Amino acid sequence: MDYFKGILSGLAAIFIAGSWLVFRDIGKEKATALAAFAAELVESVFSPLFWILAVLFFALFYAASRLRNNLLRVFLFWIPTLTVSVFCIAVVALYAYMFIRFRPR
Repeated sequence: MDYFKGILSGLAAIFIAGSWLVFRDIGKEKATALAAFAAELVESVFSPLFWILAVLFFALFYAASRLRNNLLRVFLFWIPTLTVSVFCIAVVALYAYMFIRFRPR
């Protein structure tokens, strides 16, 4: 279960740090919709601020997953990480569907 909590913490931390930087800088882009989001997400991965935020969010979520109080663990770890992870998987699935469905032939 500790491996699962670590993976879930990492996935949520990377997505939150990436989306934080993407939505902060998306107003400067000329592209629209998924093109702007994907371009900014790839660009933010190479930013040191992205990795600092990702490590901080990972530490926060991992520490919250180790709490002894069940109520605090649910509110500080399970709800945020599962919500963010499901949203992340849905966005990736939608992007893959759009790429497969509307690709030029």
